[in-house]
Amino acid sequence: MNQIIINNHSYELNGEENLLKVIRKAGIELPTFCYHSELSVYGACRMCLVEVEGQGIVAACSTAPRPGMKIKTHTKRLQHIRKMALELLLANHDRECTTCERSGSCKLQDLAERFGIKEIRFGQRDQKLPIDDSSPSLVRDPNKCILCGDCVRMCQEVQGIGVLDFANRGSKVMVTPAFNKQLAEVDCVNCGQCASVCPTGALVVKSEREEVWEALQDESKTVIVQIAPAVRVAIGEEFGGKPGDIELGKLAAALRRLGFDKVFDTSFAADLTVMEETREFIARFKNNERLPIFTSCCPAWVKYAEQYHSDLLDNLSSCKSPQQMFGAVVKRFYAKELGIEPKDLIVVSLMPCSAKKFEARRKEFSHNGVRDVDYVLTTQEIARMIKEAGIIFDELEIESLDLPFGFATGAGVIFGATGGVAEAALRAAYEMLTDKTLEDVNFKAVRGMEGIKEATVNLNGTDVKIAVVHGLGNVKKLLKKIKSGEVEYHLVEVMACPGGCVGGAGQPFPNDTEARKERAAGIYRADRMLQIHKSQDSPVINEFYQKHLAKLSHDEIHHLLHTNYGNRRRIRGEEIHLTGSGLEEISVAVCVGTCCYLGGSYDLLQSLMKAVEKDPVLKERVKIEATFCFENCKNGPTVKVDDELLNNMTAEDTEEILEKIKAKLRV
Repeated sequence: MNQIIINNHSYELNGEENLLKVIRKAGIELPTFCYHSELSVYGACRMCLVEVEGQGIVAACSTAPRPGMKIKTHTKRLQHIRKMALELLLANHDRECTTCERSGSCKLQDLAERFGIKEIRFGQRDQKLPIDDSSPSLVRDPNKCILCGDCVRMCQEVQGIGVLDFANRGSKVMVTPAFNKQLAEVDCVNCGQCASVCPTGALVVKSEREEVWEALQDESKTVIVQIAPAVRVAIGEEFGGKPGDIELGKLAAALRRLGFDKVFDTSFAADLTVMEETREFIARFKNNERLPIFTSCCPAWVKYAEQYHSDLLDNLSSCKSPQQMFGAVVKRFYAKELGIEPKDLIVVSLMPCSAKKFEARRKEFSHNGVRDVDYVLTTQEIARMIKEAGIIFDELEIESLDLPFGFATGAGVIFGATGGVAEAALRAAYEMLTDKTLEDVNFKAVRGMEGIKEATVNLNGTDVKIAVVHGLGNVKKLLKKIKSGEVEYHLVEVMACPGGCVGGAGQPFPNDTEARKERAAGIYRADRMLQIHKSQDSPVINEFYQKHLAKLSHDEIHHLLHTNYGNRRRIRGEEIHLTGSGLEEISVAVCVGTCCYLGGSYDLLQSLMKAVEKDPVLKERVKIEATFCFENCKNGPTVKVDDELLNNMTAEDTEEILEKIKAKLRV
């Protein structure tokens, strides 16, 4: 009574939400472009069509299963429709596959081969749209977009930002930032999750492979590399391995064969971060000031806070991220030990994250024109370099990392998974506060893939309340509760990407929930295999403090390992001219930045435009613009009439604004 018939075979229903899940459970891989289990059902690509007896052809992703249904998945008619849909997509798609970053991992390419598409009967796209490479982290090529909407839903639903959406109508529909701005001109946080779900090459992580090759081939440079924790449990996937396989030894061997002079571990800098951040937390905790303290290891989260929650910036830890601590340390001390100038020591980071590319270019992390971290490669990028060099990864013998910065504890390694930073800090805070040895280092309450996790840990007789959150949509929800006073915490760990760094946009495809879970499990296996699990027990960290930091003043140490962040409410870009004739005009600018937009500035803008359009005199002499910020967010929505700012304006104040305009025009 609770069965469904698929291709003449019976299968049990077990609470599946849609036919697609039932069919895949039956071992049939229906093709999809727009379906992701983490996103809302969209049903636009029509690739998962099935025939249901009595209903006809339906989309499996958006049709609920019912007992007794009889379904066919690959009739002649369905095969014809799928091929036709693929041909139509390919006709509107830039088919320069051999030069595409996604070649070999492109779902459109894969399905075209799977369905035997040998020719396209509908020609090619007749217009080449400009490529947006303004972002330091991402490249957007609208010529390769198939309008599946995955990036739009990921940015809106999971990350809660919404910098991408559909624009225009009919054949002119495209996915774009607001007002067709470039990514660098809107409030993109560079997390790259849009690229992680894009099935084609319309959104990809920006490559720095050529720059790294050039550095490796420059004999006047010493090139070192740091490997982030999450890379070691994902790199094997690029060579046929499983998510979670720990391939650090083979990766070290491959990097030396590529020409890197030294191979180090970002986990060393993570241990250093633990020491600095825990001391900072304890000081704030004892003084009950600037709590909760938010972790600052994730550059996408930091930029999100700068843009949307600048009132919380004082609560962020002042610690640099492990990537930037590593760069600062080696440029300051290691270059001197090697007897070379910092500019001749090239630091390359292997990261799971696209936002790290943005972080490395922040002005805070350059000194005398020299970046602390010169280049950032993702897991995908380093895999391509290994393949390009002809290195057979599977046949490599494992090798160890170099000392001193290749030594790390389990606390540094678990930074790669959500909850890892909080757990590493707890391992240190317990001993710093109690002067007792922590025997059980596993704080399992902060582990797992739940979007928001809470834990209370008793440290020296005092309860410490902790929250762990990943995915910026979840961050948005949590911050709302914190600001309203609904919840209170002492420490909050924030990661922008689902699953933490293991789910970064630079990780191999597929970058889905199951892959993240396996990678996180690999992170904790790596922790268990190490002899030392607490940062404060690391002999290399202790020696580093004694050898280098003991000689510096407090201010020098702070400048080396800490930083600060500022308000980013203003979004770069020119005003968008909407009305006006250019004849003796008065300028009226309406802010449509985030705060003003949420306060109703868009409705105000529309109301003003309609009112001006109705008045023959004003229509000729008033130029209305939409701008992105007057840095007057507390008093928004804000309207600027000539040089005068009008605060707290809404659509209901349209007449008041018109009177102000007329007074200035003397009409």
